[in-house]
Amino acid sequence: MPVHFNKVTIIGVGLIGGSLAKVLKAKNLASSITGAGRSRETLELALRLGVIDHMGQGPVHAVENADLVVLASPVGTFESVVREIGPHLKKGAILTDVGSVKGELVRRIEALLPAGVHFVPGHPIAGKEKFGVSEATEMLFQGAKCILTPTKNTDAAALKAVTEVWTAAGANVLVMDPELHDKIFAAVSHMPHIAAFAMMCAIAELNTGTEDYMNFSGAGFKDFTRIAASSPEIWRDICLMNRENVVQMLDRYLFSLNRFKRELVTDDGKRLEKHLKIASDARRGLG
Repeated sequence: MPVHFNKVTIIGVGLIGGSLAKVLKAKNLASSITGAGRSRETLELALRLGVIDHMGQGPVHAVENADLVVLASPVGTFESVVREIGPHLKKGAILTDVGSVKGELVRRIEALLPAGVHFVPGHPIAGKEKFGVSEATEMLFQGAKCILTPTKNTDAAALKAVTEVWTAAGANVLVMDPELHDKIFAAVSHMPHIAAFAMMCAIAELNTGTEDYMNFSGAGFKDFTRIAASSPEIWRDICLMNRENVVQMLDRYLFSLNRFKRELVTDDGKRLEKHLKIASDARRGLG
């Protein structure tokens, strides 16, 4: 029998939280969905759009009698939210999240929860540069990966239930160690976002004398910097909370950039072409 929750509460009804709410409705996985968050305007919009059924008067009120609670606010808020709602979660409730930082954060959240409440850390690898509940769609997770990072404390039945939710959303579910998760995503997500933000900062104020340089940008520049349109608040929290791994990856990136710079300065076309080919072959391998 497919998993079904009587009441689901989503804290942070933006692109990811709103899209998950749409999945829960479309797949009949929840009888009712309550939204909570800092912005009443966002919650009212989610209610008008039919993304949620009820608006909580606050996180504590929103999680009352919830079977499943999803943390979908910026990761920097997770601990304070769990401190607030933890004592009010019913026994047997499942808490999960969609944050892209795990590691130490998972252990801190586990320590805040009362006995009988089950935490299943999660991270759907999906999104787009536009954000907000108006961009939510139940198709967002189709074909995407969703990483679950259980610990030795994770309840098996809760893990199975959360796995079923993401499978119903069309995601390919993978299980991974929380620390390994943070190393991998520092490399393939967090550092690339900083690179895109840095590129925009480098170019944003350049001017020909009459026009901004960016007025002449083509598809390559727009493709490379697309993710720099992402939420600054969200990415501030992600990068700071995974800063040790991100700094290590930035060092590797700077080494690679400086190697290209050295090959240009020394007019070393042979080595330059070699490294361009290595990069080109690796990128073509992604499809």
